[in-house]
Amino acid sequence: MLQASEVRTDDDEPRMLFENVPVVDIHRGAMYYRLVIPKELVAASAEALILSLLSKGESYGYAIIQEVRARSNDHLKWTDGMLYPVLHRMENNGWIKSRWAESENGRKRKYYSLKKDGKAALTEQRAQWMKVHDVLAQLWGEKYA
Repeated sequence: MLQASEVRTDDDEPRMLFENVPVVDIHRGAMYYRLVIPKELVAASAEALILSLLSKGESYGYAIIQEVRARSNDHLKWTDGMLYPVLHRMENNGWIKSRWAESENGRKRKYYSLKKDGKAALTEQRAQWMKVHDVLAQLWGEKYA
């Protein structure tokens, strides 16, 4: 006869296991699955995302990072080391401009905003990404209006 024993898992929930009988929790792995977006795709989409965010108004680095994280439901996790080189390149391209200003708490922040050439770059990048999206949607059989 099998005897039940109580064990505790890493989430501290008690589970009843029978001696010498393996228990497989098929739902457990799926609950914690996290979509990992390759760094190459993150890098390729960075300019389009930044231009899109700045088209809504000026912002500073940390706020851009947090906005991307929130809008992606935590799937895109940018770091300072990834963001600032892209911002500097975009500034050198003449797409964005920056200014130093004091925040509410008295700290200085560098705010970025879109320039006229940045609006043109956004229009071009939007068209490119929409084309990629359309091709993938066709291949995957999805239809978006």
